[in-house]
This record gives sequence, C-alpha cells and structure tokens, in this order.
Amino acid sequence: MPVVGLPSLWCYEEANLRSFAQSVLRFLGFIFWGAAAIQVFGGVSVILMFKNYRYLFQESYLSLPGWLGLATALTLLPTGLLAVSISVKCSRNQQGTLMYLLVLLLCLEMSSAALAFSYSVKTSSQLESAMGYLVHQHDWTCSQDPGNSPMDVIQRKLQCCGVHNYTDWLKTSSSWHHSACVPESCCKEKHSHCRGDLGHVEQLSDKGCLKKLEDQLCFAMLYIFWSCTALSILELLAAVSNGFLMRPQPFYELCILDSYTF
Repeated sequence: MPVVGLPSLWCYEEANLRSFAQSVLRFLGFIFWGAAAIQVFGGVSVILMFKNYRYLFQESYLSLPGWLGLATALTLLPTGLLAVSISVKCSRNQQGTLMYLLVLLLCLEMSSAALAFSYSVKTSSQLESAMGYLVHQHDWTCSQDPGNSPMDVIQRKLQCCGVHNYTDWLKTSSSWHHSACVPESCCKEKHSHCRGDLGHVEQLSDKGCLKKLEDQLCFAMLYIFWSCTALSILELLAAVSNGFLMRPQPFYELCILDSYTF
C-alpha cells in the first residue's frame, strides 16, 4: 500500500497545483489585457506632454518611455491571449512562446521604468532655466494683442504666469518700457476683459508655470514607473505559473496503480 499510495498522493497534489497554476494564468491573461490599456494611456500622455511643450524639451529622446509604453501595450495583447489559451489547454509551443514574450515584456518595462525615473530627475533641473530663457526673450506690449509666443502658449495652456509667479515678468528688459502690465496670456480665463494690467492682480494667474509643469511631468513619469513595476511583478508570477505547467511529470504513468482506478 505505501508504494501505491505515494504516487497516488503525488498525482493528486500535482493535479491541484496544476489546476491552481492554470487559474492564475487565466486571471493574469485578463489582467494583461486591462494593463495594455493602462500602458497606452501612460505612453500617449508622456508623448503628448513632450510634444506640447517641445519649446522646453528639445531632446526628442525624452519621449522614449512613452514609446516603450506603447510597445509594451502591443506585446501585452498576444501575451494575455496565450495565457488564457494555456489555462484551457496546455501546448508546449504556446508555453514556450509565452515565456519569450514575458521576458521581452520584462526588458521593455524595466527599461521604461528606469528611463522614466531618470528623466523625471534630469528634466526637472532643466525646466527652470529653459522657462526663464523664454521669459527673458519674450517681447510684449500692453495692448489687446494676445501674443502667440511659446511662453504665451504655455501660460494659456497651464493657466499660469511667469516661472514662479507674475513678478518674473517685472525683471525682464521688456518690462522697462511698460512696467504696469504683464503679457495678456497671464490672465485668468474667467476675466475676459483682462489685459495684463498690474492694477488688477486678482485677474492674473497666481501660480507659476514651473510648478504646474513639474507636477505634470512628475505624474506622467511616476505613472509609467509604478505601472511598469507592478506589471513586472505580475509577469514574474505568470512566468512561475507557466514554468510549473511546463514541468515534466515523472510519476504520471504510475497513476494507473491508484486503487481508485480499478
């Protein structure tokens, strides 16, 4: 009996573990499809941010984490499909392909997370000088002309004024000729008659553009970093589950000795 009972017990536990691994893969397959949408959102957000503020971010490679996020999303779709398929019917070819895709995803996500963290630190230090340059190069007049310079576009889009606040405009060479006003793009949207008059400071945006842009940059990069980190953990779990299903079963033939089969 001990000889017969040992393979029987092993087969029973093995079957339960395989069933659990298949359930985990099925669950993760659906999660991967949802994660693809998350990666698309993060990737597009980073790409559009650097495109919209290209006056401040001259280096084209800064949007690389966003493109890696899109590549990750495209790879997650077949990965999720394979994970669900393997959970229903195991196939050595599918299991091997899934492993390759999981390794590829881990490489993409670790690269994206590392770049996002590095760029968030690097670009924050460059923003102040780049924005300060745009302010000092700006030439405006106290008129109804709304202005279409890069700094005007940034101030309207972010609803901000100056680098830190509106007083930054009083330190430029242009302010010597018209110290009683700032560019009209500093006006709040709800004040349609605002012309940048310093006599009505309450009509001007009270926050600087640097802080608002830094917050956007930090959110986008941290979104990429943490989503890639969390997804990498799930992919490691999928790899472990898939690897367990790929294990050989040396005692499978002995299952016929189980007394329950007679």
